[in-house]
Amino acid sequence: MGKVYPEIDDRLAEWIRGQHIFFVATAALAEDGLVNCSPKGLDTFAILDPHTVAYLDLTGSGIQTVAHLRENGRIVIMFCALEGPPKILRLHGRGTVLEPGDPDFESLRGHFPPYAGVRAIIRVDVTRIADSCGTGVPLYAYQGQREALVRFGEQLGEEGVRAYQRRYNHESLEGLPGLRSAR
Repeated sequence: MGKVYPEIDDRLAEWIRGQHIFFVATAALAEDGLVNCSPKGLDTFAILDPHTVAYLDLTGSGIQTVAHLRENGRIVIMFCALEGPPKILRLHGRGTVLEPGDPDFESLRGHFPPYAGVRAIIRVDVTRIADSCGTGVPLYAYQGQREALVRFGEQLGEEGVRAYQRRYNHESLEGLPGLRSAR
């Protein structure tokens, strides 16, 4: 039986920090708009307070999450235990995209490692915190993080990352605006 929590307390925060992967889901408003679900890893998630979280958004080929958040702000972040006792935790909320140069970007940047290729920080005002059993989720053994995305940003360098973002991150698959800095 699932439970709704009033806040991210110390026990939930400890459990979240123990997970190696989380999933981010957003959707466009248009009836024919896409629903997007993206897996995230590395050390890119931070709990800012009992009702606010953030994650570091690294440069990749798609920009769906950023575009959807700019359009409507709706987001859910899901954690699921792949090791140990079964559990799924969902953080529903309203997301804000902070690009380099935006107010609050630099103050939040310190919550994360100095990865190359950062394109934004996604801050989420959490409005609903709920778990469910997760007994249908298989058990997996954690072997480590993939470093390809980090190496990609390092290999491109700062100007290469900006050029990549201008080419691939200026709009979503639906044509919604993506990164401001890429338009």
